[in-house]
Amino acid sequence: MAKGIIEKAPFKFEELAEHLTQDNFQYIIKYKEVDEQGRYLYWNKFKYHVDKDDDKNIAWWATKWNRLAKMKVIDYEDKGGEESFGFCVPDILQAQLHKIATLSSQGIVPHNSIKKNYLISSLLMEEAISSSQLEGASTTRRVAKSMLSSGRKPQNEDEEMILNNYILMQEIKRTKDEELSIDMILEYHKIATDGNRINGNVAGKFRDSDEIVITDGFEEIVHVPPPCNQIEERLQKVCQFANEVHLGEGSSIFIHPVVKAIILHFMIAYEHPFSDGNGRTARAIFYWFMLKSGYDFFEYVSISKLLKVAPSRYGKSFIYTEIDDNDLTYFIFYQVEIIIRAIDELLLYLQKKSQEFEEVSELLSSSTIGQKLNFIQKDIVKKAIKSPGRVFTSNEIVADYDISENTARKYLNELVKYKILASYRDGRRISYIAPSTIREVLES
Repeated sequence: MAKGIIEKAPFKFEELAEHLTQDNFQYIIKYKEVDEQGRYLYWNKFKYHVDKDDDKNIAWWATKWNRLAKMKVIDYEDKGGEESFGFCVPDILQAQLHKIATLSSQGIVPHNSIKKNYLISSLLMEEAISSSQLEGASTTRRVAKSMLSSGRKPQNEDEEMILNNYILMQEIKRTKDEELSIDMILEYHKIATDGNRINGNVAGKFRDSDEIVITDGFEEIVHVPPPCNQIEERLQKVCQFANEVHLGEGSSIFIHPVVKAIILHFMIAYEHPFSDGNGRTARAIFYWFMLKSGYDFFEYVSISKLLKVAPSRYGKSFIYTEIDDNDLTYFIFYQVEIIIRAIDELLLYLQKKSQEFEEVSELLSSSTIGQKLNFIQKDIVKKAIKSPGRVFTSNEIVADYDISENTARKYLNELVKYKILASYRDGRRISYIAPSTIREVLES
């Protein structure tokens, strides 16, 4: 077998009934939809975890049977005729979804100015930067954050991509209460790929060529997107699925909002409606549905950073779905794992930043100057103490704390008045630098 080719598994769903015999029934009891460690394995790994005295093929058959028994089907028009996608939600996946929902209901981002402002100050930028790097941008985080904070214009295509993704996240927030439409998908793509001509891409336009295939990195074709003349019709079905209510009421099936957001991510990637920027558009629609479904904290959760670390696993979860009876569960499992890890990182980040703020707050509480400062000013003081010589601009403060430029300048000028910052003219712009004497000023 050539390197990179994924071995086709035995048995399709329609073949399972042929092997339902008394002798094989014991396998159904033993081999569930997941293994003993809760993993939803594809055949190429599954076969190595079968007990040595058991028939690997029949063990796989039993696993497929148990998966089919719990499968929820989504009708979907595919190339060549009617085809459907499906997914199941084993107990371990239910538990992970419950964890995500619990964190949301408890308020992973409390209505607390300290944590809220820490998040605003960097995490939207983090997602914009990570999403771009997943697509191949190489600009460093330091340069990217400097560009976003200072408001300077991008100097190359990588920076253009990062800025586009940042603007896209703002647009997602603005449109979160709207229904998904063709126009919205096109607008998301237009923002994400503005100025990008890679692969003949035209921002906000569907591809007009079928000369496009998805490979596995070893030049093996793993996905051939549907024809371009079907794109609009097929995306209309995606929109219909997105806007339909799946709460399990009446005759509708129940689809957990997190699962549905992941399925929408998959569908856009599967349709591959654009010459470039499909991944960014797919992730944008994932975020749109999460925010629409009440998971407000997701504007602060960066999944792209973790997807970037192991792109091959992301790709394989997509491939397994397509070659194994369109079973979306592979993709859902992997994406839920990424989401949980991203939330854990967010919690650690909040803990660290809260600790840092408390240390500075202690210093400020015993200072007459400190008592005159608001939260944003205190946070600027924290950053200034941590990095003597750091330069602040009003544009940076606007981006970090979602305030007006006049308010930002006012806060910075007050810190200059208290001798916590020093101002100087940099061309037409006034900049503010952190001296090394801030502690002494506060303690005097």
